[in-house]
Amino acid sequence: MVVGILAGPLALSAQTASTVQESDWRRANDAVGTFKRGHADVLKWEQANLTADARQPVATGAAIPTAEAAVRMAWRAHLELAGPLARLGAQNEQLIAEGRWTALDPSLQRRVHDAGEVLEVAVQGRKAWIEAVAAQQVLKHQRDMLEAAQAASELGQRMVTVGNWSKLQLTPVQLAETNARMTLRRAQYAADRAQSSLIKTMGQMGLQDGFSLPEQLPAIPAQAMSEAELQPRAEAIRQQLPDAESLRNRALFRQSMNAYRSAHALALDSQGDVLKTREFITEETVLHYNGMLKSVWDLLDEVRNQSQATVAAIGAQRDFWIAETDLQWVLQGGAPDGFVSLGGSGGDAPAAAAH
Repeated sequence: MVVGILAGPLALSAQTASTVQESDWRRANDAVGTFKRGHADVLKWEQANLTADARQPVATGAAIPTAEAAVRMAWRAHLELAGPLARLGAQNEQLIAEGRWTALDPSLQRRVHDAGEVLEVAVQGRKAWIEAVAAQQVLKHQRDMLEAAQAASELGQRMVTVGNWSKLQLTPVQLAETNARMTLRRAQYAADRAQSSLIKTMGQMGLQDGFSLPEQLPAIPAQAMSEAELQPRAEAIRQQLPDAESLRNRALFRQSMNAYRSAHALALDSQGDVLKTREFITEETVLHYNGMLKSVWDLLDEVRNQSQATVAAIGAQRDFWIAETDLQWVLQGGAPDGFVSLGGSGGDAPAAAAH
């Protein structure tokens, strides 16, 4: 969406600069006016003629469309789990695969040998899938932003050539393109690293170059689970644990609950108020641009702001699902190595704070 808003004005502005040797933003708007429906037609044309690279998925290979599919594939990589899975039964296996762990009998791990290993592998598979999907989602937005920055840089170069701009005026646009390229490289590395982790978790090292993943993570729930709702579950699981582990689980429950609630609130804010406000500002900026009250550079700045807000929202969504997985595991007596810090970039894997 972000690049769609910007691509038409930038591309057409660059074409105008080359054709008429006068590449200011007012001439760009005149050129856009030759389309029957103005910018709407330009945007349709740009979206229909994106390059193959822009549409190419991050990786090809076997599809893992859901977190449930990731969990089941991770289980298959561990032949020793066939016995515990059979003893758990089809119903419990389904609950674990779907991430509905609070519906499990608290005594399950005590009654079924190696049930803990089944859950731990499920956690690994779920987290690896979440991180890979999020990294791929961020990568797409960073690719879009680089395309927009390159178009802006080309327009700036032509304005310098025809004498409408000085080289000094061009430098911020060139820096924006360089920064967009650097950010894309970081996002590409993060996506590659997440894919490698997913491949390893699925036991496919040397067998798969990458997995085909959905375009975005699942939506976060409107309401978070409350501590009052989960406290009985936490107490029930502690009754199944030795005293020392019970004390540790109590502390882990507090930490995982805090991470979960904070991640949910941040995800709601970033995807709600922040992103919606940014989208409104961008839409208004486009209208002002169409009315020749804003320059294409004003539009570029605002679209960049919206892109950053979108990437941050993806990171917050990812962090929520990681925090939710950790909380579910703690409620089964598990002990995560750490919890999400909630302060990392959307393009990186979530930083974990050691407990």
